[in-house]
Amino acid sequence: MRTAEYGDVRVLLVDPDGPSISSAQDALDLVGEAFGREAQMIAVPVERFSAEFFRLRSGLLGEVTQKLVNYRVRLAVLGDVSEQVAASDAFRDYVREADRSAQTWFVADEAALAERLSPV
Repeated sequence: MRTAEYGDVRVLLVDPDGPSISSAQDALDLVGEAFGREAQMIAVPVERFSAEFFRLRSGLLGEVTQKLVNYRVRLAVLGDVSEQVAASDAFRDYVREADRSAQTWFVADEAALAERLSPV
């Protein structure tokens, strides 16, 4: 893991390789790492999430994002979620609403995140 600053936001960038994020406890572990590095946002590559994360019925996406909200840490999911969006109208709607918020974003890559966080 490493950190980067985009605009006035310090981001914890999670490595693409590593164990799957498959529980609320995994999210809490990332929150602890973010706090230790004074990061306000965690950016996680899409491949680090278990398949259950993208199935809204599993509740994992809600659990993970709620933990981050509780600790006031933002989330950016980095990578292509077009397959998951195509497979689920509910997930498509979630992504659209999340991208309108300041809490959770789905972006193509780190460059897109940097652009979104950089001041105009």
